[in-house]
Amino acid sequence: MSNYPHLFSPLQIGDLTLAHRIVMAPLTRLRSSQPGDIPSDLNAEYYGQRATEGGLIVTEATNISLEGKGMPGAPGIYSAAQIEGWKLVTQAVHDKGGIIFLQIWHTGRASHSSLHPEAGLPVSASALAINDGSRATNAEGQRVDFEVPRALETGELPRLIADYRQAARNAKEAGFDGVEVHSANGYLLNQFLEDSTNRRTDSYGGSIENRARLLMEVVDAVFEVWGNERVAVRLSPYVTYADMGDSDPIALYSYVLGELSKRGIAFAHVVEPRVGRASQATTLDHSLPETAKLFRKAFAGVFVTAGGYSAEDAEGAIAPGYADAVAFGRPFIANPDLVERFRTGSTLNVPERTTFYGGAEKGYTDYPTIEQAGLEEAGQEQAGEEPTGAIAR
Repeated sequence: MSNYPHLFSPLQIGDLTLAHRIVMAPLTRLRSSQPGDIPSDLNAEYYGQRATEGGLIVTEATNISLEGKGMPGAPGIYSAAQIEGWKLVTQAVHDKGGIIFLQIWHTGRASHSSLHPEAGLPVSASALAINDGSRATNAEGQRVDFEVPRALETGELPRLIADYRQAARNAKEAGFDGVEVHSANGYLLNQFLEDSTNRRTDSYGGSIENRARLLMEVVDAVFEVWGNERVAVRLSPYVTYADMGDSDPIALYSYVLGELSKRGIAFAHVVEPRVGRASQATTLDHSLPETAKLFRKAFAGVFVTAGGYSAEDAEGAIAPGYADAVAFGRPFIANPDLVERFRTGSTLNVPERTTFYGGAEKGYTDYPTIEQAGLEEAGQEQAGEEPTGAIAR
């Protein structure tokens, strides 16, 4: 019997039934096969290790086009080879009885022209560079200053929306169960939403309704492929990473969630700001607003929260109804059997930060399960050694 009865209760998401409410969050790992940003057997092994019967995985952010690429090694979903590569991943997850959504992504100004030389400068809502002290990564893997992006012209937006629609089609061909539209963490759709990055004077700028227009048109386009019950959206109110911010986040995100609620999307996936600058955070800032509590009432559907949760925190968010499910990031990196560890109250492996981005098996597919660690320790004890293992104590 689990100590977390709400976390281990079933949940209906559209026409899908989850066996528990522990979601694997989207985690950029930069391990696609090169050239071509193609998922491989290694990626299939990684996702397959973390799949559970009736458990939901949201993949790492995946480029909808070469123009949208912002990091070397991130996978794409715009070529035939990428589609075939992702089929390996979806098969591995489905073989374990898991459910997997592809997170579709355009990085916008958080990119560098060397990553897509034929497309030229990165694009954004407005011609404003990121100036928060962070750095872009160029095609050679060097850290360089962000460039001033090119503001997308109004007439280009139908083409951009078509790229999202095609990515959704490609995801269906690759065997995914749905898609999550990435509109968070300082990337393109987020750049249109917030007034610190959107200074447009056309119908996609100015008012909250106008700034949210592109996201809604993208969501509606993806509905054409998947229907509303297989499409989710990720949002990040109050996250300041990549120089983001809005003058009235309560009004903005209450409107956005309200519109998504009317559309009946599969779930809203909302990031807590307390984690700080993505993987660089070492402690949680509890002085920041709690978005699950602030925005839950704005959305009538399934509400997924993410950002620095423990199993105890997750139970405490689901029990009173602040969230319906909780997405876990770094705990899933180091614990392929995270669900079982939560179920049994087992100690967690500690993630190795230096292996988060890029590389091969180390820090990716070599973290031990409870069973593997137990066998290793038993072998050491039999040999007369002190058990060390990889489990943090």
